[in-house]
Amino acid sequence: MKVVVTGSSNGIGKAIALKFLEENHQVIGIDIDKQTIVNDNYTHIQESILSDKLPDISNVDILINNAGVQNSEDDIDVNLKGTINITEKYGLQDNIKSILFMASLSATTGAEFPRYVASKGGMVSYMKYVAGEVAKYKATSNSISAGGVLTDLNKHIIDDDKLYEAVLNETLLHKWASPEEIADLTYYLTIINKSITGQDIIIDNGESMKYNFIW
Repeated sequence: MKVVVTGSSNGIGKAIALKFLEENHQVIGIDIDKQTIVNDNYTHIQESILSDKLPDISNVDILINNAGVQNSEDDIDVNLKGTINITEKYGLQDNIKSILFMASLSATTGAEFPRYVASKGGMVSYMKYVAGEVAKYKATSNSISAGGVLTDLNKHIIDDDKLYEAVLNETLLHKWASPEEIADLTYYLTIINKSITGQDIIIDNGESMKYNFIW
């Protein structure tokens, strides 16, 4: 299948792109950062998801909206408006099989930066709208809301023993998810799943049972 992954150069997005490549899919990555994946089945587009210069890509089967920013003045523009821009360009068409949105646990708990929370909450609502739009193509639309994930974005927490222990204590399982776990769930929801649609799937090691935000 032809898979478009935004934010494919680092973190969760890179893990997702690598997962689909391992399963022999054709992957097109879109990221403002330069290419970090070398694979014959991978094509990199270095561009913002807000750009009006994004190239046409025909017959996209799977769209994964992963790109985003955190704790900036651009959270709503990039995370929500950029995601809508990408979805309208590549997702709302009759070849689509599945669209996946990378939301956040904070969309449910509200326990994070205000613009980020608003952008991810809006993304979940938009995902539900998209589910209605692509149903006529027998396609699915879902979102993943992760709690803590072991990525460079959270490096300042992971590298601080006291802070890291504090956030782990905010989960029931006393751990965070790996990017590969998120990638596996993404693969299930977009390739294997045929009946789940319009749903926000939480993967948080029980973090949502406690609700405290530590940064």
